[in-house]
Parts: sequence; structure tokens; C-alpha cells
Amino acid sequence: MALTKKPVTGMKDILPAEMEIRDYCISVIKKTYAEFGFLSIETPCVENLENLTSKSGGDNEKLIFKILKRGEKLQSALAGLAGTAAEQEGAAIPDAPLTDGGLRYDLTVPLVRYFSAHENELPMPFKALQMGNVWRADRPQKGRYRQFMQCDIDIIGEASNLAEIELILATTTTLGRLGFKGFQIRINDRQILKAMAASCGFPQDRFDEVFIILDKMDKIGKDGVLKELTEAGFTEESAAQYIALFDGLEAAAGSFTPGTAEHSAASLAYLEEKLTGVIGEEVLPGLREIFGSVEAAKAADFTLVFDPTIVRGMSYYTGTIFEIAMPELGISCGGGGRYDGMVGRFTGKDVPACGFSIGFERIILILLEQGYQIPGKPVKAAYLIEKNMPSDRLSEIIRKAQQERESGKQVLVVRMNKNRKFQKEQLAEQGYEQFEEFYKEMTK
Repeated sequence: MALTKKPVTGMKDILPAEMEIRDYCISVIKKTYAEFGFLSIETPCVENLENLTSKSGGDNEKLIFKILKRGEKLQSALAGLAGTAAEQEGAAIPDAPLTDGGLRYDLTVPLVRYFSAHENELPMPFKALQMGNVWRADRPQKGRYRQFMQCDIDIIGEASNLAEIELILATTTTLGRLGFKGFQIRINDRQILKAMAASCGFPQDRFDEVFIILDKMDKIGKDGVLKELTEAGFTEESAAQYIALFDGLEAAAGSFTPGTAEHSAASLAYLEEKLTGVIGEEVLPGLREIFGSVEAAKAADFTLVFDPTIVRGMSYYTGTIFEIAMPELGISCGGGGRYDGMVGRFTGKDVPACGFSIGFERIILILLEQGYQIPGKPVKAAYLIEKNMPSDRLSEIIRKAQQERESGKQVLVVRMNKNRKFQKEQLAEQGYEQFEEFYKEMTK
């Protein structure tokens, strides 16, 4: 029986043309982040299952690729389950006793474990860059795979807004160097979300339900949010007050163009008035500090926008949250936020932490669809060599190719096919611009 040629569902083979762009993007990302002081690290692709299921990963915990125990441990676990099944016939058999590890579904949980294990060996604050594949047993679709690359930068140990400012500037500088323009960084704060919900009388233990519904506003509108809130059992009064807050935000900033600094400033001023006594005094001034510093120092063509509807799905976020939005394409390409409580779950002491992740796969997809050309690529030349070339002549050609490579050219040395025209057409599709044909007696 013939073996299967197709990759596993939800995973893909990467052809050379895409790989070239991926490698270039990785080099730009690493170089730019290094300029901001981020240090490259690497963590294993397999994590202890108890870490992956610690309620730190939100819905991603439902998508873990779990790994069976091995050898005697697996046999012992199977024997134990068989005994349990015999005693409780018909009862569901849990898979937890059979598994002890899983493929990582993001890079944040591994980073926090890494920091907790090596805290005494690392500088503080610790600025980490981590790029690597993650795995989620998700439903595959365009631009979404079960194995995909993530690109994270995080700052651990910095409690002030300096962390957010550096993360936003590093990320936007990188995107600018990859040719992206006119994008937005949309920013909010979980404390603002909680204060708005509290001021409308929603019960604190159901805030996450409110936020899940709010997160749909861009799709279902304010009327849809109002309807879903009441259908979820919240009082009509609380739901109406909540929508009125968003109506007030629109009215307060209505004289300014959406997405501008003036629009965001007016929105923050409105919330400062409405949430007095409900929100911490440092939250809104902190956002203003981020706006001012980023606008003064940014090197890319983008807009920093306050968006009170941004939620971010992970419940571990404790403060500032942000997303990369590309309005012209109608998609987001990354995000992040502050997660001050997560390190404490490993070490018993809280350490401030904040991170930003670029949606690497979406960026690659956009660049491929736009026919992106890598700037400053070396000239690509192909040497086509006649078969049965004498050794001394072959050595001469190889030596010439080496000299060309030393001068910065990319030189492919390959045997000549019978159909040279078709061979050259294929090489031209790979970006080869210059061709030389070498024969036994002379160069044509």
C-alpha cells in the first residue's frame, strides 16, 4: 500500500518561495527586536499537562494535543482504567490518567514557566523574544492551521507603562520595516472594561459573560449586544445603561475623525467623567502617557487608537490590552496585553508582565497575496553545465561560482537538461536572472 503524500489535516508543507519570505521576515523581526534589547529564547514544544490546563489559556485549553504516557507508566495507567471500568461499567473513562504532557498551544505559558525556572539567571526586567511553532486542535480554515508559527515579545518585571510603550514601538517598527502602512494599534484596559460593567450594575462574578457579548459588537452592533445581554439574564436596566455608555462615547468624540488621536482623547475624557470613583486613578492617565510617548517616538506609519470594545479572550489579562488592526483588509494581525498575575501561579509571588504577539502566519499570507518582493535580494545566477564535463573543466567552473558567491551573488550550479528552454523558465520562476551555459570545450 502506498504511503500518504498529503500532510496531516490542518498542517501544511511550505514551498521554497514562501519559505524565502518567511526566512526574510524572521530575520527582520529578530534584528529589530534585538535593537530594542529583547533576548532570544527557546522553550520545548511539549509542556507538562498540568501547566497547559491551569486555566491560563482560556478556550485554547480545549484544543490541546495531549501526549500519552510511555512504557510502564502507560501500561500501569491502562490497567488502572480497566479496573475502574470493570467496577463502574458504563461510566465515562477520563483521559487524564493516560496523559502527562501536551504540545504547547501558545508561547506565553512556556515563557512564564521558563522565567520561573531561571529567574536568578536572567536580567530584570527580562525582555524576551520567542519564535516557534504552536499546536491547536482547531478547525482548519484559510490562514488558520493546527500547527503555526507564533512570534512573541514580552517584558517581565516592569510594572510601569514603559513596558507597553516599548512593546508597541518595537512591534510597529517591525511591521513598518516589513512594508506595512496605515495600520492601527487598538488599545484598551481590562480595568476600564470592569469599571464600565460595574458602573452599570452587572454582578462582578459575571463580568466575563458581559465581555464575551461585548466582543461581538463589531459583528452584531449595539442592538445585538443589548439583546444578547438581556437574553443572558442580565437586567434590562443594566443592559440599557451599558449601551448608553457607548452611545455617550460616540457623542463625546463625534466631532473628531474615528481613529485619530483627538477622537481617542475625547473618549478618555468622557470615561474619566463617567467612571470617577469606580476606576483606579492611575488607569486613564496611564493610557494618556502611552499615547503621548508612542506618538512622540513612532517610526512607522500607523495610528494608536483607543477602542473600549476590545476584550481579548484570555482571562489572565489584568490591565492594558491591544490588537493590531488592518482596516483596509478587515482583519487583525496580532495582539497582547498585561498579565501581572501569571508568574505568581508558578512562584507564589506576583511579578509584573506584559507581552505582544505578531500574527506571523497572517502577515505571511498577506505578503504572499500582495506578491511581496524581498528588498535588496542578491542577484541570482544559474550555471548550466553540460553532462560528462571533464574534471579539470568542472573545477574551473566551480571555482568561478565560488568567486561570484564571495562577491555577493547567489549562484546555482546545476547539470544542463535536454530542454534548456523549459529549465530556464523554471529557474526564472524561482528568481534567477542570469544564466551561463558551460560546455566541455567552451563557454557560450
